[in-house]
Amino acid sequence: MTEQRFIETSQSFFIDSGYVRAFEKLGLTSFDALFSFNSGKDPGGSSLPEYRSRLEFKISGPDKKLFLKRYNHPGALIQIKNWFWHNSRKSTMSFDLDPTEGLARAGIKTPKTISYGEQWGVLFEQRSFIITEELPNAESLEQKLPDCFSDRSKIENLRRQRNFIERLGQFAGRFHDTGYRHRDFYLAHIFYSDDGTFYLIDLQRAFKPRILAERFRVKDIAQLYYSAPGSAFSKTDRLRFYKNYAGKRFLNGRDKAFIRKVVRKVNWIARREIKHGRLVPFTN
Repeated sequence: MTEQRFIETSQSFFIDSGYVRAFEKLGLTSFDALFSFNSGKDPGGSSLPEYRSRLEFKISGPDKKLFLKRYNHPGALIQIKNWFWHNSRKSTMSFDLDPTEGLARAGIKTPKTISYGEQWGVLFEQRSFIITEELPNAESLEQKLPDCFSDRSKIENLRRQRNFIERLGQFAGRFHDTGYRHRDFYLAHIFYSDDGTFYLIDLQRAFKPRILAERFRVKDIAQLYYSAPGSAFSKTDRLRFYKNYAGKRFLNGRDKAFIRKVVRKVNWIARREIKHGRLVPFTN
């Protein structure tokens, strides 16, 4: 595979060399142009703070759908908090960009970065952005589980379901083995392609904790457990997931203690969501 190469089209504004011409067609080669660009649509999802914006747009030559995240003058306290959790003073967009290399070495696929940039003041970030490419033939597991989950009565489907759950567990295990914790590890942020490939998206909050790593590991697995619908995943399925996540055939006392912590966290999330009138997927 050809190594990706980025070209700096203006100060601290980088574009994948294969996409420069497509960006030039849209005039997207500078910060001012990019932050005034609105020829696309908001991909939707949760509401965002004022300093953040998202945009989905298309380019030609190559014909691709891209996703833009912009960070415009994040508050000083927000930046300091980010620096604390990520153990370094960096721009907001870098927290999306930086984990991808280490995760790739561990076999964790993430969206391909097409362009990125950052502008700094004397001490604090002024603006930053990152643009990624649409994942090939993939959807989030929150939106669509593999077809084998549509009919659990068929033996062949049951085999495929078990295989899927085992691989999902291994995928989550490889991710945590890197030392990273996602902090938003719901099925909405795990994509699955037609060829059976898992992808992890929205790495903005992912970090390697200096302390409380186990606490954040519990939180990640609890979020995954919580978002897995009860209509598709039985208790046996969830145990199968954990065994493959932990790489064990038999559970010891530490495993059982970890699972109890996960279940307590899941129930805490459920109480919070019910209080706000939201549905609880794992009880569905």
